[in-house]
Formats: sequence, structure tokens, C-alpha cells
Amino acid sequence: MSFADIIFYFFSAVLVASALGVITARNPVHSALLLVLAFFASAGLWLLLEAEFLAITLVLVYVGAVMVLFLFVVMMLDINLARLREGFWKWFPFGLLLGLLMSIEMAMVLTGKQFDAGGLPAPAARAADYSNTKELGRLIYTEYVYAFELAAVILLVAIVAAIALTLRQRSGSKSMDVAKQVAVKREDRIRIVSMASEKKE
Repeated sequence: MSFADIIFYFFSAVLVASALGVITARNPVHSALLLVLAFFASAGLWLLLEAEFLAITLVLVYVGAVMVLFLFVVMMLDINLARLREGFWKWFPFGLLLGLLMSIEMAMVLTGKQFDAGGLPAPAARAADYSNTKELGRLIYTEYVYAFELAAVILLVAIVAAIALTLRQRSGSKSMDVAKQVAVKREDRIRIVSMASEKKE
């Protein structure tokens, strides 16, 4: 067994254990931290696959931004854990059935012909100046440019929809009217009162 195999099995074990911890931990903060550990283990596996750009992107985007946001939301909101666990056993059979179906699908995919590596030649060794970031950019903006643009449009629609949902009129909420603020005159805000001066005796 080579050193690369040992590193692969180490990161794989950490990834599986942390993923199980995410769904079994009772504290949501612990679940978020275990998810951060799972992201780091996934980044390590991508480094072994010589996908440095994807590994760094995973750490910077998900661990550095998304998970920090999750932790802030989880810690700032007063989550009633007892209320969340009330319907656990009610939905347990449905969740078990769904997990079983997903396991069957994964088994069918992994036993398919596309995962049969027998008889395939070993990948060619890359040159020292090879950049997978450059190759990824070339593929995205040439062969997969339409799919890339479609994904960008879908993300833009999702952002606009999220903003539109937050801008709904709610009772008791205060909002600014920029037109009224610009049209305000001095006489509307300031009242000058003439008062007689007082003399000290």
C-alpha cells in the first residue's frame, strides 16, 4: 500500500465519520462544525485527484463563507430543539424508505458500466507546468459555455427571487420612501419660533 492510498483511506474515513456526525449530532452547532470537517476532508480527496482549484474553492467558498453564515444563523436564532424533535418518529418510516431508495440508486450507479475501470489505461502523467485551473477555464468557456451561462441565469433568478421574498410588505415594518425624502423642504422639518428674551434681575 502506497502513501497516497493511506492518505486516501484516512480522508475517506474522516469524511464518512463527519458526515454521519452531521446527521446524528443533537447540537446544531456541532453538526455545522462536523460539516466543516467533512468539507476539509473532501478538499483533501480532491487534492489527491489533482483538482487543486476545486479543493481551494470548496474551502474558501463553503467553509469560509457559507458555513460561517450557517453558524451565525444557528447561534443567533433561538431554536427550540424539543419542538423540532416532536415529529421525528412520525416521519421516520418515510425517511427510512427514502434512504433505502437512495441506497438502491447509489448501488445501481456504482455497479454500472461507467464505473468499471478494468482494462482502462492509466492516466498520463502531466507536465510540471500543467495547470488544471487553466484547463477548467478552457472547458467552461468553450465546450460547456451554454451550460455555464444557463447556470448563471438560474442563479441570478434565484437571487432576485430571494430578494423579492424579503421585500414583501409586512404589518408593522418600517420602510424608506426615497422620493419623499428627496422632496422634503426645510419648512417641513424645521419650525422657527420667535420668543421674547428674558432679562436677569
